[in-house]
Amino acid sequence: MRDPRNRPALRTSALFLLLLCALFASLSAYAGIVDAPGANLRVDLYTYGPGTVYWERFGHDALVITDVASGQAYAFNYGMFDFNQKDFYINFARGIMIYRAAAWPSADDIQEYSGEGRSITDQRLNLTPAQRAKLRDFLVWNVQPANSRYRYRYFRDNCTTRVRDALDKVMDGALQRQLTGPAAHGETYRSETDRLMSGQPWLMYLLDLGLGPYADQPLSRWTGAFIPARLMQELRSVHGTDGAPLVQSEIVLSPQRLPSPPTSPPDMRWPLLIIGLILGVAFVASAWLRDQYEVDRWWFALVGALYTLLVGIAGALMLVLWFATAHRAAWANENLWLFNPIAWLLLPALLHLRRPGATASRFTLAIAGLLVLLSIFALVSKLSPWFPQHNLPWILFALPAWIGLACGVWLMREKRLSANERK
Repeated sequence: MRDPRNRPALRTSALFLLLLCALFASLSAYAGIVDAPGANLRVDLYTYGPGTVYWERFGHDALVITDVASGQAYAFNYGMFDFNQKDFYINFARGIMIYRAAAWPSADDIQEYSGEGRSITDQRLNLTPAQRAKLRDFLVWNVQPANSRYRYRYFRDNCTTRVRDALDKVMDGALQRQLTGPAAHGETYRSETDRLMSGQPWLMYLLDLGLGPYADQPLSRWTGAFIPARLMQELRSVHGTDGAPLVQSEIVLSPQRLPSPPTSPPDMRWPLLIIGLILGVAFVASAWLRDQYEVDRWWFALVGALYTLLVGIAGALMLVLWFATAHRAAWANENLWLFNPIAWLLLPALLHLRRPGATASRFTLAIAGLLVLLSIFALVSKLSPWFPQHNLPWILFALPAWIGLACGVWLMREKRLSANERK
C-alpha cells in the first residue's frame, strides 16, 4: 500500500504520465480490455511483498484484468503518489494527501517487483462474467484523469482498501459480509504498523510515539484487510456469489528474496525501560558527584537540557498534529503526559547548573516534580477505560527518566543548601 508510513511502489511523475499515456494508447489501439465481454475477461489479484524503502514496508497489490482473447493484461493500481506534485510536502504535513489510481501492462509490474526481490503472488478470482465486466468498467473509469485522484488515508483509504472495496462492490457486499468478526490475533493499526516497520527500528519507534488512541482500536477481519498480505489471506476463506471459493487458484510468480516482516510486533517495553532506567540513574549519579567531578556537573546540565529540549519538541509536534492537521491517527495522543512542552521551562535552569556553585531554584524543582506527577498519572491512567492508548512502553521509558532528573535537581539544591548551612 502507499503512504508516508507506507507502502506500495513509488512512481515518479514522469513514469506515471508515461505509463498512463501508454495505457490509453494501447486501449485505443486494441480495445481488448475495454470492450471485451465478461466471458473473455480474467481477474487476478497480485499481492507484492514488502520492499526496502519505508513506504514499501506494507507491501502493495493490484487488480489485473486480462482479455484472454487478445492476451492483453493490465494491472490497476491505487496509492500512486508524486513527490513533484504541487505542495506535496505541505499537504502531506497537513494530512491532506491526494493520490491516484493508474494502470499499465501487468508485465511491467512483474518485471519491476521481481527485479527488486519482492514476492508476487497471483490469486485468480472466481467472479461471474457479469461481475468481471462490472469490475473492468469501474477500474477503467477510475484510472481516467478526471476520476483518478482521491483523498488518501493511511488505514481507511489506501491502495488495498480500494482494491477490497472494488471487489466488494461487484460482489454486492458479499465480501464484507463474510469478513466479520475480530482479526485473528487481536491486531490493531498500531501493532500492524510496528510489525511491518520493525525492519527500520528508528522509524518504528518514531511512528509508535506519534500514534494516538485511534491506532489501538481492535481490527476486524474487514478493517484488518487494509494490508495487502492480510487481504490475500482473508480471500482464501471467502466464497463467491455462486457459492464456490472466491480464489480459484493461487501461485507464486516470484519469491520474496528480501527479508520478510515478523509475524508479530516486537516488544518495545524492555528496550525503552532499560534506556529510561539508564538515563534516570545517570541523572542521579551525575548530580550526586557534581561537586567532585566537573564533568558530571556539565553532563547533568547539558544532557538534561538536551533531554528536555527534545521532549518539548516531541510534545509540540503532537499538539500540532492534533490541532492543526488531518492526521486522525495522531490526535489526542496520550504520550503528551510524558512528552510535554512544559519541559522547556527547565531549559534555562538546567543550563545554569553547569556553572560551579550553581543551585536549582524551587521553581525548577516544582516543574521537575510536576513532570514526574504527569508521568505517574499516565501510568495509573492505564487502569481506566477512558485512556485506551497502548503507550506503556513509553511510560516505562519516561517515568524513570523524569524521576531521575527530578531527583538530580533536588540533590543539587539540597547539597548546596547543606553546604551553605555548614558555613
